[in-house]
Amino acid sequence: MRRLPIGRDGMYVIDTGSWRQFRPVVRQADCTRCGICLMYCPVNAVRMSDGEVSFDLTYCKGCGICKIECPKKAIDWVEEGC
Repeated sequence: MRRLPIGRDGMYVIDTGSWRQFRPVVRQADCTRCGICLMYCPVNAVRMSDGEVSFDLTYCKGCGICKIECPKKAIDWVEEGC
């Protein structure tokens, strides 16, 4: 498990992405960019830029909260390779 330094105060964020068995994939055509997945993500792994939602897989631990909370069910799960 990696510890990644952030900020100038020496804080560290733990790389939780190595825990993941499934990763989220957004169907952009179905996504309304409401931001609910961003609000519920416990590790702040959801990114929204240029009108598209994506995930920072360094931090995503595959908990599935984004998928459960998405009102349009626009998030699919893909099994990670072994």
